[in-house]
Amino acid sequence: MVVVEEEQQPLRLRLGAELGKSVVYQETNGDVNTAVMELLIMAYALKTSCARNIIGVIPYFPYSKQSKMRKRGSIVCKLLASMLAKAGLTHIITMDLHQKEIQGFFSFPVDNLRASPFLLQYIQEEIPDYRNAVIVAKSPDAAKRAQSYAERLRLGLAVIHGEAQCTEQDMDDGRHSPPTVKNTTLHTGLELPLMMAKEKPPITVVGDVGGRIAIIVDDIIDDVESFVAAAEILKERGAYKIFVMATHGLLSADAPRLIEESSIDEVVVTNTVPHEVQKLQCPKIKTVDISLILSEAIRRIHNGESMAYLFRNITMDD
Repeated sequence: MVVVEEEQQPLRLRLGAELGKSVVYQETNGDVNTAVMELLIMAYALKTSCARNIIGVIPYFPYSKQSKMRKRGSIVCKLLASMLAKAGLTHIITMDLHQKEIQGFFSFPVDNLRASPFLLQYIQEEIPDYRNAVIVAKSPDAAKRAQSYAERLRLGLAVIHGEAQCTEQDMDDGRHSPPTVKNTTLHTGLELPLMMAKEKPPITVVGDVGGRIAIIVDDIIDDVESFVAAAEILKERGAYKIFVMATHGLLSADAPRLIEESSIDEVVVTNTVPHEVQKLQCPKIKTVDISLILSEAIRRIHNGESMAYLFRNITMDD
């Protein structure tokens, strides 16, 4: 299969083999929208060439953060799932979806593999004094994931809560639904109560990190400002080393420079997203290879074997 991309020209694709069960691997490198279109075109080409099964291997599923309705926005992740099904995909292998409920958007099987066994192994083998560590959730939203790591490593747990952290910013885009007015009257005699505005408490670290190694865990690290702010707070509370562990290292914009200048000692991510350029800019970024589990998943699906082995001892919180 050859994808032909010319400047200012639409993508074209040529097939050069007989088709049976086809596997399409798509990595998000560069423009995410181009990657999505390449995947759709490849899947549709295989479908119209009478492939029996089309399996998409998408280690980092794009638009996975847009899986909820926000104000008058759209659920883009649901739209993408429908587009992939319409293009002809019959199975998807992915890793650490931002919300596990995303699997329900698809009308065909989705294997959501986990990177946590590889990251846990890295902690045990590459952090010499990890027994003196504490697992940290940089927001209450990440507490379940952090709790799972803490229980498996038999370590303590800490949660950062307050106005300094914000994982998914709900920015004011001027399109409030309903509009923010003092009295919303639908018709005479009916007045709805107003929702009180949220006010975040002062920054607080729930848990003891003094004299400990702090390991912040999350699924995606993209804009690193919240991680840098969390590292500063942990330093103030007495943590002497700070690690950040995440599955998907998008590391966009000035992320390498901000990490290099921050209190973070090391950022560990998997290779679901290529980040060689960012590693050259920041030696603190380390990579954990997860190609083994992806290749095993492809082999098992191709041979019709059970996938249960890849999910042994995996819980919903992992």
